[in-house]
Amino acid sequence: MGGPLGSARAITKIPVRDLERARRFYRDRLGLDPVEERAGGLRYVCGTTEFHLFRSSGTASGASTQIGFEVDDIDAVVAELRARGVRFEAFDISGFEVEHDIVTVPNNYPSKGSGERGAFFRDSEGNLLALGQAIE
Repeated sequence: MGGPLGSARAITKIPVRDLERARRFYRDRLGLDPVEERAGGLRYVCGTTEFHLFRSSGTASGASTQIGFEVDDIDAVVAELRARGVRFEAFDISGFEVEHDIVTVPNNYPSKGSGERGAFFRDSEGNLLALGQAIE
């Protein structure tokens, strides 16, 4: 961690084609409101971290996770987001336990616990988002 970025704060930037549609998704489905706006961009704060949505003419590939939210109770968060209309990705991954669209990953980042449980969903723009909870 001695490099020039070792003490920097990392901020996630997420591309969106329709900023107002994305604002509605993040507000209505995830319960998040931007703390700041600029032309073509929205800034959100979650705990001590932040992410930005920015208008882009590109298309989200959706092939990999754009942002992950670490939560204390993934079952409760999944249930609440489902009630708000979020649709979780269904998948079958050989060698991993999957229950109610939540996958258990053993030995994932051992410094955080013995593994992790995760769930994945897409925002209004096709970006793949994730929820994660460390297994103690």
